[in-house]
Amino acid sequence: MQVEWFQAVIIVVTSISSALLALMLLSVWTQRRAAPNSLSFPHPILEQTVFLFDDQNLVDATGPARALLDAAPMAASEWARLSAFIAPRFDGFSKAMSALAEHGYLELTARPGTDGRGKLKLVAEDVNGLARITLIDPEAEGRGILVDGLSQRALEDELDLLRHTLDRSPALVWREDADGILTWANRAYILRSGALEEAEETLVWPLPRLFNLDNRAALSGPRRMRLEGGDDKPAWFDCHSFPLESGALHFALPADATVRAEKALRDFVQTLTKTFADLPIGLAIFDRQRQLQLFNPALIDLLQLGPEFLSGRPTLYAFLDRLRETRMMPEPKDYRSWRLQMTELEQAAAAGFHSETWTLPTGQTYRVTGRPHPDGAVAFLFEDISSEVSLTRRFRAELEQGQEVLDLMTEAVAVFQPSGELTLSNSAYGQLWGVEPDTTLGRVTMMDAVRIWQSQCDASPIWAEARDFSNRVGARQMLSGTVSLLDGRMLNCRFLPLSGGAMMASFALLPNTDMAERPLHLGSDLRAMASTPR
Repeated sequence: MQVEWFQAVIIVVTSISSALLALMLLSVWTQRRAAPNSLSFPHPILEQTVFLFDDQNLVDATGPARALLDAAPMAASEWARLSAFIAPRFDGFSKAMSALAEHGYLELTARPGTDGRGKLKLVAEDVNGLARITLIDPEAEGRGILVDGLSQRALEDELDLLRHTLDRSPALVWREDADGILTWANRAYILRSGALEEAEETLVWPLPRLFNLDNRAALSGPRRMRLEGGDDKPAWFDCHSFPLESGALHFALPADATVRAEKALRDFVQTLTKTFADLPIGLAIFDRQRQLQLFNPALIDLLQLGPEFLSGRPTLYAFLDRLRETRMMPEPKDYRSWRLQMTELEQAAAAGFHSETWTLPTGQTYRVTGRPHPDGAVAFLFEDISSEVSLTRRFRAELEQGQEVLDLMTEAVAVFQPSGELTLSNSAYGQLWGVEPDTTLGRVTMMDAVRIWQSQCDASPIWAEARDFSNRVGARQMLSGTVSLLDGRMLNCRFLPLSGGAMMASFALLPNTDMAERPLHLGSDLRAMASTPR
């Protein structure tokens, strides 16, 4: 009995051990078979992008859907933000959504070139009066693409930085597709176009097209365009276009300040042009490269240069060569010395004020003035001074002739200004009183002259009268008298008032007279003086 009981125990233990071993082997075998199948699904399936709207109010959205709204263009509501993302990619989105309640279901496919692949799909369903919108990317569906958290954060930070940068840019920036339809615009463009409705605070789509630009505008360079403003004042922009693979990127930079400055410059130049056109002086302005930039009609008349030649913007040396050829400048002795002279003229005009007189072979006389201008420019003024020179020469000839007549007179004559300075005298005056008229003019006063006269004559009250006569203001009468020189000769003195307060003193020697001093006469009879022998 004991042996049978022992055998039964051994059989039970063996059976249990075998069962446990079989279970272990089965578990290992099952895990090994399941391992290859698990490798075929390395990533979890992505959550769909689904929105649930009650009219234009967002009721619910999945995580990817909310992330899409955060990345969508700026707008006042979730529906406006979603529309700003969907409308540029799906034709007829707004019209199709307005008919969703009637049809209950719609499916749209994105236009090619709008999302880089052209396979984005949109499915909209009417669920108990709510609009359920699903965005599907067939290429990304089922791939289970995972992004590293730090990389995703870096991308979001960069996107946020770029969005804020463009939204605060004063320039208008927008993008168009190949058909000229706006697909994106920054905040400045949206505000300028009035696409943001203030009443509903929603974004109107499609965006208005402010500028009539095509994708080929980049070939012609920047273009200045005008927009009519709300205050009846046009706004100017410099538009730059850059072609892309599926459209073009455009920039519009504000140019109002530049336009105002250019208009002010044009008005100033027109004013100068009108002023220069009426000037009788010829004007020629050469830039720092010494090319003619500005001239007036008087230059053509004075120098007899054709307008075609001047309009060709000749250089300074070509300009002077033409003057030499047309004999409108002094005839040079040789060409080398003339070139050296013209170089000195240009350098002197560029360094500071320079003036010289040209006597032309035709008998005309020109005054040529050179003045430096900012930025290295030089201006030359040509003035015909022939009449002035002729008048000066004639006046000088008359003065010389008058002086010659005075010098031929035997009577000593001296003229004093109202201030008392000696301005005119003849040679007889210098011989009588022992002075040099050429060296004393303008340096001798009436007081000095009276002292010279008094020192060479006997004492006489006429000298005090002469001093009072020169200082007297108002009406004056001729003062005359006779004095005796130290050598005994008698001298007849006359002091006559001239216009403007001047005075003339004349002295005549009296032949065959006694040594007695003649009395002083005020207002003497001129006829009696004229009959006095000299």
